Amino acid sequence: MKLLVLGLNHKTAPVDIRERLAFGPDIIAGALRDLTGCNSVCEGTILSTCNRTEIYAAVHDGAEEEMRRWLSGFHGLEHERVDPFLYAHADRDAVTHLLRVSSGLDSLVLGEPQILGQVKTAYQTAVDCGSNGKLLGRLFQHAFSVAKTVRTETAIGSSPVSVAFAAVNLARQIFSDLSQQTALLVGAGETIELAARHLHHNGVGRIIVANRTVERAHDLAAQFDGFAISLTEIANHLPDADIVIASTASPLPVLGKGTVERALKKRKHRPIFMVDIAVPRDIEPEVGELSDIYLYTIDDLQEVIDESLRSRQAAAEQAEEIIGFHSGEFMAWIRSLDAAGLIQDYRQRAEELRDEVLARAQRQVEAGKPPAEVINFLAHTLTNKLLHAPSSRLRQAARDGDAGILEAANELFQLEQTRTHSNP
Repeated sequence: MKLLVLGLNHKTAPVDIRERLAFGPDIIAGALRDLTGCNSVCEGTILSTCNRTEIYAAVHDGAEEEMRRWLSGFHGLEHERVDPFLYAHADRDAVTHLLRVSSGLDSLVLGEPQILGQVKTAYQTAVDCGSNGKLLGRLFQHAFSVAKTVRTETAIGSSPVSVAFAAVNLARQIFSDLSQQTALLVGAGETIELAARHLHHNGVGRIIVANRTVERAHDLAAQFDGFAISLTEIANHLPDADIVIASTASPLPVLGKGTVERALKKRKHRPIFMVDIAVPRDIEPEVGELSDIYLYTIDDLQEVIDESLRSRQAAAEQAEEIIGFHSGEFMAWIRSLDAAGLIQDYRQRAEELRDEVLARAQRQVEAGKPPAEVINFLAHTLTNKLLHAPSSRLRQAARDGDAGILEAANELFQLEQTRTHSNP
């Protein structure tokens, strides 16, 4: 069995492609069942965030093409439209990729910590669906451990850089004094919570939290002296909002062009700064065409983020070294699985030969042969049977000039050391 990662991210695909291939929480369980129903896929986990959609799988040969077609087909897209944006990593490269993702080295924001929580959620979802097995289970646990090591042994997360931080930093550039502004936060997940914290820290005048579940919105708003509304109430409060940051898991936009146009009229065309962090998008792209609207998507934040990353570059290099070492460790464990199977088969064969020779020896004892003669027969016959196949293979290797097998046997049985001790 092999490891395979197939996916796309903010580096390989624009947001309009990423949102078409996103797996919402309401469909991911069915997707995992469908994925592991493929002939070549034995285990599977799907990681779907605003910046990436990735499939981690334990597979048989020939799985990559089947998985490529499955991904596009599941979302009802033509294979030719999706395929140019996909990347694939196998075996050690797959291990390294997951370790880099979990440690925040492959994120839009270098070293951002939110991705680890998203990876853990993806893993737990796969466990709950029964689509993970021994190989992926061990891989993800290894990734969590390595990500913790990277966090504790490097300064990768020392400065407050995140998508939420970038959004608030951009708002500060547009509105020099946030104390006079009202922020409408759409959603109540981790990214929105981070945005709320950054806004509150920068003295924003008022925070409104809109969410499908009002109780969750209230819990979040209460932490920052804000107030909560439902998604259906957004139109009533949008005219008060100077800053809008949206990040929900909705498969469809929650804020349309018409609603924003009506809000602008009530505001007498005072501008609104909007950031749509969600994938699929929460704000219709056409909103960005309106005058007095400054709409940024997650991809537009890259320049703001880049300004805050320079302090993390040295830490990232150190993190890459840690990941390289631990990738090798995991591949060594995989190779040990192959050895374990070989050892088990060899032991079983040896036990079968032992039982066969022992039965013959017992019959000789029952026939009255002297014990010493039977013991000699047992030792001689068992030795010959155990060594027959390896001896034949070594003779063939010598005839073929296969030095690799001869050297391996020498190391395995420590023959050279034995000869040295027996001939002082």
